[in-house]
Amino acid sequence: MIDLFYDLLDDPQRLALWGTALLGLLLGSIAQWSRFCLLRGMIEARQQGDRRKLQAFLLAMAVALAGSQLLVALDWVNLGNSLYAQSAASLPLLVIGGVLFGYGMVLANACGARSLVLLGSGNLRSLLTLFCLALAAGMTLSGLLAPLRVALEDLTRTNLPLTLLPAVFTLPLVALLLFAAFYRSQLLQSPRELTGGLVIGLLVPAGWWLTGVVGADDFNPMRLASLTFIAPIAETQQYMMLSTGTHLGFGVVLVAGVLIGALLRSLLSGEFRWQAFDSIGQMQRSITGGLLMGCGGVLALGCSFGQALTGFSTLALASFAALSGILLGAWLGIRRHCS
Repeated sequence: MIDLFYDLLDDPQRLALWGTALLGLLLGSIAQWSRFCLLRGMIEARQQGDRRKLQAFLLAMAVALAGSQLLVALDWVNLGNSLYAQSAASLPLLVIGGVLFGYGMVLANACGARSLVLLGSGNLRSLLTLFCLALAAGMTLSGLLAPLRVALEDLTRTNLPLTLLPAVFTLPLVALLLFAAFYRSQLLQSPRELTGGLVIGLLVPAGWWLTGVVGADDFNPMRLASLTFIAPIAETQQYMMLSTGTHLGFGVVLVAGVLIGALLRSLLSGEFRWQAFDSIGQMQRSITGGLLMGCGGVLALGCSFGQALTGFSTLALASFAALSGILLGAWLGIRRHCS
């Protein structure tokens, strides 16, 4: 046992992956318990006037931003090395991809991360959504749609005046988000949503720390990353088919951890229930939603976790563009399908 401990200390990547597994387990269990979800928050706020889930998401954004920028201030990580720090980006594709993802999220009734949590609770509808998401993401990343994506990115790419907003914007944004999160104090009356928002927000800087500090091997460093699910879901599907001769990475371990964490929590709480489709129309929406989320998430460089929490925490200009598209797409979808 002691030898195993020393082996972990001598292998930063292996230690970081064990930490990622714990991160995923915690995220899956907390998300399953708290019902943390941007989409449900937007729907319930519009239809019922219940802002608790939406406020919990805003709280998570504030905590993720504050924690991530604290790591930068301590010089532990350089978020300029993250995927979101685009000095030259295709703003039209970021927004369009966000709209596709947001609209698809409404059709599928869950984002990628929430679909993993629902699958862990026995929801077979989410299994089909995840398969379609992984297929579309893989096609857009490196498959049949990749040449078209690259051509469109090259055609519409522009140099941004800034890659990341200055750190001075951190405090005003955190204050604004906290004000919105606690306005009229609905969130304070719900310990479940409050705890979910706090913990999930903290997991974003935890992900940066795992990959940027624990996994910082001088000879073979891990890619700087945190909570995101579009590319990782596609990578997980590919890993399950082609694992021989490949190595586990942050994304695959994170996806597996979230699924197992949600499964364990649903079993222990007695909430696990097999659920299937009620109609062909519902199946069609899950398929279409998964495909739109997979394609749109790649174009937007992330999802409602990858951009709204993780990308936003970097203060990257590209993330603000993608986030605006996600919110717009979700709003259009809610108006069209949830009225």
